Amino acid sequence: MVGFIWGQLRGRAGRSVALLLGALVATTGFVVLTGATTTSRLAVTGAVERNTRAAYDILVRPKGTRTPLEAERGLVRPNYLSGTYGGITTAQYDQVKAVDGVDVAAPIAMLGHSTTEVELPLDLTAAVDRSLERQVIRVDRTFLAERGSSRAVAQPIYVYVTTRPLLYARTDLGFRADAIPYSDGRSYDSQLCGDVPREVLSPGRSAPVCDPRWYLAPAMNTLTDRQVWSVEAVRLLPDGRFEGPAPGSPSSRRSDRLVVRPKVTVPFLLAAVDPDAEQRLVGLAGSVVSGRPLDRTDTMRTRRTPGTRVHTVPVLVSARPYLDGTVRTTWHRITPRGGLGDVAPEDLGRVLRGAPTTRVGGADQRIAAAYQAQLAGQPDCCAGQLARVVQPGRTSYDRQPDGSLRARPAEANPQVYAGNDRAIAIPRPWLTADTPFRPLAALGLPSSGRSLADVRGWRSVGSFDPEKLAGFSDLGKVPLETYEPPRAAGADDASRAALGGEPLEPSGNPAGYLTAPPLLLTTLAAVPELLKGGSSPQRAAPISAIRVRVAGVDGYRERAAERVRLIAERIATTTGLDVDITLGSSPAPQTVELPAGTFGRPDLRLTENWSALGVASVITRAVDRKSAVLFALVLVVCALFLGNAVTAAVRDRRAELAVLACLGWPARRIGALVLGEVAALGLVAGLLAVGLAVPLGHALDIGVDWGRALLAVPVALLLALVAGLAPALRAARAHPAAALRPPVSGALRARRTRTVAGMALVNLARVPGRTLLGAAALAIGVAALTLVGAVSFAFRGAVVGSLLGDTVSLSVRGADTLAAVATVLLGAAAVADVVYLDVRDRATELATLRATGWTDGALGRLIGYQALFLGGLGALTGAGLGLGGAAWLVGDVPAALVAVAAVVAAAGVLVTCLAALVPAGLLRRLPTARLLAEE
Repeated sequence: MVGFIWGQLRGRAGRSVALLLGALVATTGFVVLTGATTTSRLAVTGAVERNTRAAYDILVRPKGTRTPLEAERGLVRPNYLSGTYGGITTAQYDQVKAVDGVDVAAPIAMLGHSTTEVELPLDLTAAVDRSLERQVIRVDRTFLAERGSSRAVAQPIYVYVTTRPLLYARTDLGFRADAIPYSDGRSYDSQLCGDVPREVLSPGRSAPVCDPRWYLAPAMNTLTDRQVWSVEAVRLLPDGRFEGPAPGSPSSRRSDRLVVRPKVTVPFLLAAVDPDAEQRLVGLAGSVVSGRPLDRTDTMRTRRTPGTRVHTVPVLVSARPYLDGTVRTTWHRITPRGGLGDVAPEDLGRVLRGAPTTRVGGADQRIAAAYQAQLAGQPDCCAGQLARVVQPGRTSYDRQPDGSLRARPAEANPQVYAGNDRAIAIPRPWLTADTPFRPLAALGLPSSGRSLADVRGWRSVGSFDPEKLAGFSDLGKVPLETYEPPRAAGADDASRAALGGEPLEPSGNPAGYLTAPPLLLTTLAAVPELLKGGSSPQRAAPISAIRVRVAGVDGYRERAAERVRLIAERIATTTGLDVDITLGSSPAPQTVELPAGTFGRPDLRLTENWSALGVASVITRAVDRKSAVLFALVLVVCALFLGNAVTAAVRDRRAELAVLACLGWPARRIGALVLGEVAALGLVAGLLAVGLAVPLGHALDIGVDWGRALLAVPVALLLALVAGLAPALRAARAHPAAALRPPVSGALRARRTRTVAGMALVNLARVPGRTLLGAAALAIGVAALTLVGAVSFAFRGAVVGSLLGDTVSLSVRGADTLAAVATVLLGAAAVADVVYLDVRDRATELATLRATGWTDGALGRLIGYQALFLGGLGALTGAGLGLGGAAWLVGDVPAALVAVAAVVAAAGVLVTCLAALVPAGLLRRLPTARLLAEE
């Protein structure tokens, strides 16, 4: 039998080589494609492990904090701590720390937004006309925010420059409104204007240069900083220098430059942390750039002065304010008719606004840059009030039909900024008058009232740079990071144009849509003293969240994920708090519509990064499913391709097998002959595939090692036996009369055809088995490619929506594309084989048509039409099967998959027609005379 098999293979070398090549292609394709699938999975799991290391693994929040939107979509909004003020007791914090396996438990207590003032120095030296005895430099201000889309004109600032002497209040000697000591040794009654400079009008006579801030002071806590205007008096000395008051000093201050320092009010979010836990979690102490770090023993300090107790909370301030705001100034010079000391306070505004002006300059000043300049080299430069601390709540959303969210404006609460607390000596930020998107409440602090008996504030002990905290991957750095500033990019052309191509950032409005992260950090030890005597419920439960790092977890792995899950369950069971697993999370872009603001900002459509929980788990499960489906699909396609080739070979030998049956060969021996030939070819193909798979894998950057390559031998043998089983059974049933039966049967019913296309249809109907075989070959390729697209679509649909998922999806497209191309090539090769065999079997028929006068062109059109109809049948069948499988796999038939199936079907028809060109080209070499003689 072995010798007979060898003789058959050698005697029919052309068909043997064709089968060998088919088995080789199928085997090598299987090894390489499964290697690509494995490489893809390793790339995905590696990317997940590298990019999911976050500051903490578990987030513990008060019971009921998780919103329905978060629970439904598995998303956590940016600034998740906004709107969460307390709710966790210190006893519950101790319970979390005591859970076995907890490495770090870092609490944070959000307290609310305090306000402070930032100086914006303006050098007006060049604006002064030194030839004038008196002049006023008017500084007109426009406040800009939200990338300039929100703007408001503010009250101007006036700088009165006189060559006459000025008298200055001796603030070092105490203050009495009816007897204010001045630098000339006399005391003046200034109930109206306070301790402002006085201009000497004549010997022995002076008048105050009134500053409106004096009479605005009682209502300062109800005003915004754009409503406050001022007048500052400066003397131009004969030597060209400028003289002004030196606060707290009995002498004046002289300078070569005229620099004024108007201020703007900015809000800073205050939070309390455990310095030791924060150091272990994110390296807080290592991020300090000036001053000193916080110490866990830092607490509120009280200093007594006559009639006043000053309570100061030590804070660590951020060196980056994360504040989008600009003040645009233009300067005009006014030449008044007389000195301002002669002008009554109630007439001051009318006199200054009505005078003619000359423009003399201007400047744009970024508030963030001014703050950083103020902070540079001065660790204790900054202070702010704690008499009014506002707490913004959560933003509410309306869901849009397209899946986006529309931020819902909140009810304004003017009472938050109202009151008669004299300790609030600075106005509120100008954008607090804008459209609110967060409800505001006040932290229930004790009030100092009108007596100024108790003044509460904060003062910096140092500054820290949030960007020097423990860094993480861009894909793993989710908005859950406590110090990550929120940013939202424009989601459409109109929004990007309105924002100047830059992302929207916090604007300085506590009730605004975006709020900055905590920029002031104090200690948990300071919170009880700060809240003592107040009405805040945080006195009993001050902690807003606890961030937990699990011991032994340094990235997402299945075992690590299970360990984190068990510890999270213990925490939830022990404390009764809301617990979220943040391990394996990633930013997830969410489209948000933001209604227009009060100060000119238009409607915006934004892309905002929320936090998708459990992304890593979803990705690893999805890639496992994809790998299994692609593995099985490649195996089926390779087996069908090889089976198609063997079936075509058996059909080509039908007469020979019938002769063997006539000679008395039993059915089992004929079947064994076919299987033996196929097995021999499969074994040789496997050995050749071992040598081809490794270099081909390296060329395609696919991990195919020698161990995987050696699997080609048993795989090729198994594929050959499975593919040859059905043809062998068919050959075993060969009837001796088959040797006399023509390969092409007659038509069931004679029918006259008038066109070449009609004759092509009749010919296809005369060989239904071969027609179905060719159509099935093409249907395999089309269905396989459609299914590969469905697998990829299902995989990407499972993981996209987060930055990590999008990146992983992009990283595996190469392997998916390779699998798709390979299935198409295998199907095309099967089609070409069937078409070629069809022409060989029809050789006598085609020779007869030529002898009756058919031209080569007509014969070519006949074959072309047959290929076209064959391709159409196979393509439509394959597309239908592929879409059916896609619907089962994805659960839907997306328009994208329908388009893929249509394109692949069209490509299949084209491949079939191209495959017909080769046999059509052989028509001219048909030995017409010999074929007719043999017939």
